[in-house]
Amino acid sequence: MKRVVAGVLSLLLVIGVLAGCGSETNNNENKNGIARTIAQIKDSGYIKIGVFCDKKPFGYVDEQGTYQGYDVYFANRIAKDMDVKVEFVPVEAASRVEYLKTGKVDIILANFTVTKERSEQVDFCLPYMKVALGVVSPDQNLIKDVKELEGKTLIVSKGTTAETYFTKNYPKVTLLKFDQYSEAFNALLDGRGDALSTDNTEVLAWALENKGFSVGVESLGDIDTIAPAVQKDNTELLNWINEEIRGLEEEQFFHRDYEETLKPVYGDAVAPDNLVVEGGYVNK
Repeated sequence: MKRVVAGVLSLLLVIGVLAGCGSETNNNENKNGIARTIAQIKDSGYIKIGVFCDKKPFGYVDEQGTYQGYDVYFANRIAKDMDVKVEFVPVEAASRVEYLKTGKVDIILANFTVTKERSEQVDFCLPYMKVALGVVSPDQNLIKDVKELEGKTLIVSKGTTAETYFTKNYPKVTLLKFDQYSEAFNALLDGRGDALSTDNTEVLAWALENKGFSVGVESLGDIDTIAPAVQKDNTELLNWINEEIRGLEEEQFFHRDYEETLKPVYGDAVAPDNLVVEGGYVNK
């Protein structure tokens, strides 16, 4: 009986999370796929920003159904300074580019790593965060070197830099792919893979909240940047966001964002300057 009750509660929790990942308003969809001008955004009274709904602590829906996280904190500031309301649109890693290309969102603020391939399809603004890849695994079989993954199963999310990196550089590693981050981490908990790779910022946060797991590989590949993205050639909105990022440097906005959203998770395990970028200037 206890197992049945636990199963029902787990199912209800999953249903609640999925329901919470719905768009906040779902109105006035841009059906022509053309990027809106700033004047059109202001006239409508809202800006549509694509964020994650299951990637804590960067973009997620809390128990009250409210969007929270490092990216969300910035999104709210953008809307405030543009004097409009924000409509959050939940995205998955693999859908971020498409949502911009089809005009479903005005901006993507979903832990979006800048890459050459993506830059050919969308326009990235100035960065607000630094990141590399990391690998988390069970303590009892901790992966401490990426070569230990050869012949094993690594869990990744589709459309991520982790998927690209391991496909290109480690063909002997079997990749188990999922659409949503929550599905990927649940697969690790269930033992369906030997390890999981995504941004080191996230695997560290997850390991701190899940006993029995540790980040054995803390930094893999190049140091990359996270930045907002807009539809290709939407220069007006691109320039507006860049000026916003530059202007926020004086008040050290992203350090405050870190204190509010990331420090409660990381504690003293991470130095803010190792992650935070102010004014769009990256000091690697």
